[in-house]
Amino acid sequence: MQAKFKNSVSLPLKNVKINDGFWSKYIDLVRDVVLPYQWDALNDRIPGADPSHAIKNFKIAAGMEQGEFYGMVFQDSDVAKWLEAVAYSLETHPDSELEKTADGVIDIIEKAQQKDGYLDTYFIIKEPENRWTNLCECHELYCAGHMIEAAVAYYEATGKKKLLNVACKLADHIDSVFGPEIGKKRGYPGHQEIELALVKLYHATDEEKYLKLGKYFIDERGNKPYYFDIEWEKRGRISNWTGRISNRPSKNSEYNQTHLPVREQSAAVGHAVRAVYMYSGMADVAAETGDAELLNACRRLWNNIVSKRMYITGGIGSQAYGEAFSFDYDLPNDTVYAETCASVGLMFFANRMMHIEPKGIYADVMERALYNIIISAMSRDGKRFFYVNPLEVVPEACKKNQTKFHVKPERQKWFGCACCPPNIARLLTSLGYYIYSKNDSTIYINLYVGGEVETELNGSKIKISEDTQYPWDGKIIMKISLKEEKDFDLALRVPGWCSNASVNVNGKNIQLYSKIVDGYATISRTWKDGDTIELLFTMPALRVRANPKVREDMGKVAVQRGPVVYCLEEADNGANLHEIILPKESQLRVEFDNDLLGGIPVIAAEAERVNNNWGDQLYRANTSAEVYKENIKFIPYFAWANRGTGEMTVWVNEK
Repeated sequence: MQAKFKNSVSLPLKNVKINDGFWSKYIDLVRDVVLPYQWDALNDRIPGADPSHAIKNFKIAAGMEQGEFYGMVFQDSDVAKWLEAVAYSLETHPDSELEKTADGVIDIIEKAQQKDGYLDTYFIIKEPENRWTNLCECHELYCAGHMIEAAVAYYEATGKKKLLNVACKLADHIDSVFGPEIGKKRGYPGHQEIELALVKLYHATDEEKYLKLGKYFIDERGNKPYYFDIEWEKRGRISNWTGRISNRPSKNSEYNQTHLPVREQSAAVGHAVRAVYMYSGMADVAAETGDAELLNACRRLWNNIVSKRMYITGGIGSQAYGEAFSFDYDLPNDTVYAETCASVGLMFFANRMMHIEPKGIYADVMERALYNIIISAMSRDGKRFFYVNPLEVVPEACKKNQTKFHVKPERQKWFGCACCPPNIARLLTSLGYYIYSKNDSTIYINLYVGGEVETELNGSKIKISEDTQYPWDGKIIMKISLKEEKDFDLALRVPGWCSNASVNVNGKNIQLYSKIVDGYATISRTWKDGDTIELLFTMPALRVRANPKVREDMGKVAVQRGPVVYCLEEADNGANLHEIILPKESQLRVEFDNDLLGGIPVIAAEAERVNNNWGDQLYRANTSAEVYKENIKFIPYFAWANRGTGEMTVWVNEK
């Protein structure tokens, strides 16, 4: 192995204590409501929700109950992601009852595992003779990856090895089946996930064979002859989904990113979640092995996403067909897919790239996805969820226009394919991983969240306390606690949306902009106990315009304040939001609405609305639009769809 590409690492979750006016309520909500609710969902105890059967599948596979497999072929992954979220929650908030429940699930999983290490309830119950025969469609490796991630997280949180032993036995089995050696299958996953999981298992066990196996899955992908074609021929060209003869997989090779070897890829294509999971695995392998060619591929793919294929909200995957990327600048607002899981995966990718090369753009994108898509995708009570995250909604169109059936004007209780809710839970319970990072000489502040962190640099213990009302206020106060003076660098991210920032250390102004490199302002000094940093970001309401190549947004503006994107909702502005025009000279006024969702800042403006006095006429010749003035109100995008069903739009016509 070559030298590692690692400039920083996340801090242990137990070292980060979040006490924040904005985020604490979400973390408490996940712990107190979401995890119990999802446990009930996995056990089919939510009235009116789509059944899961996921826990029962494991019990049947373990011989504890009788029955048939039910659900998606990848149903096991919902249980694994729930366990992972539980592990993160236990690491920061020990809970003996929750841990007891998790231990019970782990006991069932251990009983379900086969003697050779194989673990997948669909094939154990339904098709034991067809294990590893349809990697393209059946996602055994995807499920294995999520189980491995859960095992590592649970071991780190509790020190218990039962699930970790299951994961190692499973990974050892996979290693015996796949690889470049004679007699092994030269396959790779249809849905990427195991690549990044194996690197985590390598970190937890120090077993290099797991890193090598993850690297193999990265290296093998896209090589010819296409493995998915080979297995397709062997199984009689039959699709698992239809039970009928299907098209040759290589005809749609972009869908699962097998069109080229990964080092030759330069555009984000295909299923968006699979893509960013793979890119995360690529970044992990590049970081651990010093593979410059692989890292350059990660950079190209990152740049393609954030400069040409990402929504202002941090959503990715613009088309419902294939839940996929389409082409550069194709970002429709009302037929968008923008799966919640894809934004979670984008945060994974961004975080890994940030550790390789600390640049503010990576944290900027993490922040964009976090404050917009991630928390928008869960209702305020933690019991309803968005799978798809639109930027424009007309409820009638969602019901009657077939191209928009996938867009829901209200969050759902659960899903037959329920990947998104547990993904939200595991991300929010692990939020501490994203806030800070460090190397031998520098502590990085990547996200601004109230609380404190404890760490060590070269044997010296350092504590940083942070007090802020971010994202509603740009003032952040940090206090350093030390037993003895210490030389180190403190790197403060200056968000990309901020055009004016200042910093004082112990009341003395520091020339911030002379210290900014790659989006971080680095303060180098001998720090003393009690040193105080006051950071101030100006936070006006901003009009944001899209690149003119984005056809859908031409002549329109979006409103953003700090990291939060705003939208218009019918509850405040009436129906037919497309009739609203925001003149360029209109001032955007930030106001606090005490009655809205517990009290949040909104943005008010004077606008114009087209006077729809056309009667039954559909078209008119030589007619200019009549308008009248109207006050409008923007609310945070994450807060939409909490006051009943109605229209919503992010992009507004500009005069």
